[in-house]
Amino acid sequence: MATTRRVGTEKSKTRALILDSTEQLLIEEGYAAISYRTLGAKAGVTGPLVQYYFPTFDDLFAALVRDRSERTLRQLTQGLKTDRPLRAIWNYANNKNAAALTAELTAVANHRKKIRAEIAQAGEQARELALDAVSRLAKTYTFAGAPVSADVLVFLVTSIPRMVVLERSMGMETSLAETIEFFERFLDQVEPPDGDEPRPGPAVHGSEQDTADT
Repeated sequence: MATTRRVGTEKSKTRALILDSTEQLLIEEGYAAISYRTLGAKAGVTGPLVQYYFPTFDDLFAALVRDRSERTLRQLTQGLKTDRPLRAIWNYANNKNAAALTAELTAVANHRKKIRAEIAQAGEQARELALDAVSRLAKTYTFAGAPVSADVLVFLVTSIPRMVVLERSMGMETSLAETIEFFERFLDQVEPPDGDEPRPGPAVHGSEQDTADT
């Protein structure tokens, strides 16, 4: 009779440490740097212990996507409890580390169908939350005097910052600052900020490190 390989529990602190280390390695060195040996060294444990918790790399990356997605969905849900959902979504999408992590996980997904499915599911959940918040507002969003659908706005407000991070990671700068400035002016028109509300900034203007969430 076939035996089932033991896997570390999901509530384990060691498991959480390994996921944190995976995230850090992906952001700092990229997908190619991931191995049981490098993860063990990063987490301060042995490579075999990493493999005990995650017998395959599909297990590892799928767990990372689910864990970070659950965290960011909670944050997004909280942030959307406002009368300015577009600005909340903009701030959510402007997390530099989260955007960088998403880019690396997308590279993983190009070679692993299971990870692609996990990312798609998480992305759809976040978009549905955002669409619900934007659609429920009585306010009519317009651009150049014409209404703009919630679908279009949600797509743009989540995609622009992540595309900026992707292009900057490749050394591109042309048109990026201008695009961000244009969209922020649009947000100022349809959802004016508080006088002391800071710009989201890191994903598009600076190099500071944010708390990483996907």
